[in-house]
Amino acid sequence: MKFLFVSNYINHHQIPLCEAIMRIIGDENFIFVQTQPMEEERVRMGWGVDVSSLTYLKIYDNDKIFTLNAINDFDVVMLGWTENDEVREACLKRADSGKLLLRMSERIYREGQWKAISPKGLISKYKEHIRFRNKKVYMLCNGAYVASDFALIGAYPNKMFRWGYFPEYREYTKEQMRNMKRMEDNKTPRILWAGRFMDGVKHPEFALELAAYLKEKNYSFHIDVVGDGEMGDDLHYYVDENRLTDVVTFHGFLPPSRVRQMMEDAHIYLFTSNNLEGWGAVVNEAMNAGCAVVAGSMAGAVPYLIKDGENGYIYNAEDLQSFLNKAEDLVRHPSKQQKFGNNAYNTIKDLWNSNIAARRLIDFCTAMLKDKEYIVPNDGPMSYAPIIKPYINPEK
Repeated sequence: MKFLFVSNYINHHQIPLCEAIMRIIGDENFIFVQTQPMEEERVRMGWGVDVSSLTYLKIYDNDKIFTLNAINDFDVVMLGWTENDEVREACLKRADSGKLLLRMSERIYREGQWKAISPKGLISKYKEHIRFRNKKVYMLCNGAYVASDFALIGAYPNKMFRWGYFPEYREYTKEQMRNMKRMEDNKTPRILWAGRFMDGVKHPEFALELAAYLKEKNYSFHIDVVGDGEMGDDLHYYVDENRLTDVVTFHGFLPPSRVRQMMEDAHIYLFTSNNLEGWGAVVNEAMNAGCAVVAGSMAGAVPYLIKDGENGYIYNAEDLQSFLNKAEDLVRHPSKQQKFGNNAYNTIKDLWNSNIAARRLIDFCTAMLKDKEYIVPNDGPMSYAPIIKPYINPEK
């Protein structure tokens, strides 16, 4: 099987999946084509990859003829997000010819499904998605609300599957996990927030509101905040003004490897992004590290990965009080931190990791290429994506 993965750029969230696919089909049968340079902000965040070591990577501007031929000739083409019109048109031409094409997408109406009524937008969506209803084109949904967006316009009926991003999976023994999560004084949980300080998207201010809330109630805790961005000055001012410097530490941007280490040391991870967050791979990483995650219901990864009250907490949308209540409950009950963290780790180990995703993906492609039935799993990657209405309230 010749497999071509085309997307904007390679990063540390995609490499584990690429390598897992190669272990199944062979190194010589897999190619990743990068269609554009990585944004400078992400490079500053430590997302840059040493591409010289990736033998399966090709840069589109250097390999145009190869890429366009491969889009036509390879057995499987998986198309992620790209701004390159030439590449996208070649993939649509492939789909027109009846060849297998996998689309991988985050939400197309993340700012509101009311946008689906736009006549101009519908014409564009028809050209790129709707007209392939009866072709070998399938949608891998990078987020729990993606299927709802595409169902709204009648695209991909019975052809949408749960998918996502699959960062590095790390395996820990029970003893390692206990040592990682041991509290130094048996009462002070370490709480972590990491991301860009983006106004109206990531809500880093929720972590600081939690610090003020917990300190007022005399809880023992410490919150580490990793990241930087446009809200930086305001966040630092809030901490100084509310005398939180003893319970909050800012770390700035750190390399992904260092953030993973901090997740291993943390008991609770705060994921406060809203509907503008397509997926949120830090959720995978924090769960893999055995953190008890408190996550907002709007972000794409959350309904797929977290079962509220079992392997984490989901709070209601952008409701600050809902967030504070659930985070406080974890701080108050160390046994829940341990239970949720262990269950979270098992969710990644048993279901949501690159090895399982790659195996299921290749099984699906093999079945489609041979016109055979694919036995759809009940949950996890490559299970049917349910139509979940955006802005769910997990408490109802």
